[in-house]
Amino acid sequence: MEPIGVVNGIVIDCADPVALAAFWSEMFATQVDAIENDPPHYVDLTSRGGVPVLRFQRVPEPKTVKNRLHLDIEVRDLTQAIERAESLGGSTVRETTTEYGWDYQVMADPEGNEFCLIARAGQPTPG
Repeated sequence: MEPIGVVNGIVIDCADPVALAAFWSEMFATQVDAIENDPPHYVDLTSRGGVPVLRFQRVPEPKTVKNRLHLDIEVRDLTQAIERAESLGGSTVRETTTEYGWDYQVMADPEGNEFCLIARAGQPTPG
């Protein structure tokens, strides 16, 4: 069977696509690839191994409910990853949880979009 298409990018709605792209570019050690319109309406990050194109789209409405889609970001050291994400402007949403052999920390980016930092259970976690 032929696919209908391919994923061109993962789009994240936001109020300030330039600022949010800066946060995520630091999270993934990548850079801004394209900025569309002035003021910017779409900002794309350069994809790299393990990271698809992330696209930030300016929308007028604020985030009001839990995301129905989020990124799980596998890390080596959960404690260090949490500290780094918070230093970039991210925030912790709730305490670290272990489930199905994974420790995970629900986080939010500067505009409140949730994501999870995950590590195999037993790796360093917040104490």
